Amino acid sequence: MTTNEKSTVGGMRAVELYYRAIRNISEGSTAFYQSQTRLNTPGLGVLMPENFRDVSEITQQCISLFELEVIQALEAVNTFNQRELLFNWLSVYMPSKYLRDIGAENRLMDITEKLNVRTSQVCFTLSEKLFEETETVVAENIKKLRNRGFHFMLTDFGGISSPIMKLSEYEVDYVMLSPEITQYLGRDERSDSAVKSLIDFVSGLGAEPIADGISNVHQAETLYSFECMYCAGSLAGKYMAERYVRRKNAED
Repeated sequence: MTTNEKSTVGGMRAVELYYRAIRNISEGSTAFYQSQTRLNTPGLGVLMPENFRDVSEITQQCISLFELEVIQALEAVNTFNQRELLFNWLSVYMPSKYLRDIGAENRLMDITEKLNVRTSQVCFTLSEKLFEETETVVAENIKKLRNRGFHFMLTDFGGISSPIMKLSEYEVDYVMLSPEITQYLGRDERSDSAVKSLIDFVSGLGAEPIADGISNVHQAETLYSFECMYCAGSLAGKYMAERYVRRKNAED
């Protein structure tokens, strides 16, 4: 069943993914697409992730929501490929609770095979809630899925609620620095040094740093000098509905 066959609210998908570009700083091109889920509800209107994620993850509701999200994300991969968009992967949020299931690997492989999507074009986004997990199967499932070709990206790293040293316990491919960190860029020499130290820490663990919240070229140039190759934020582009994500020279 495709997401087009799922329930709708007011003619719109009940679960709808929006996408923004993550840019390669040196080339200025889109390297990846990051998705953001919005819920269209009959009584509360459009709910953003900060309005429903925490509540859904208290129960198993987050698992059924993820299953809807991942199918829609995989369909978007196929759509973007048909539009001849150049990108390495497209991300979809994964609740860390999903990784507690020993059958996670097989289910995700089944879905990608049915929708004919290469695993290398899929990145699972994890929040800092990953650091609250205590079951060893979580880290094991990340490793198994990476061996299958999937990517993992930890977001909001370095923020006030992010225990930095816990990153060493999980093998992820990408780490997105929190806007709380990148807002220090350009303040003074000490602030820049602190940001560079965090970038070096991430790189030293074998992950690629991505800076979020980047709004101007000077910040991007500073990041590039710190060997951070990717950025997201207003400079790279805002979230938009799937139908608007097209090549610059493409017409509807």
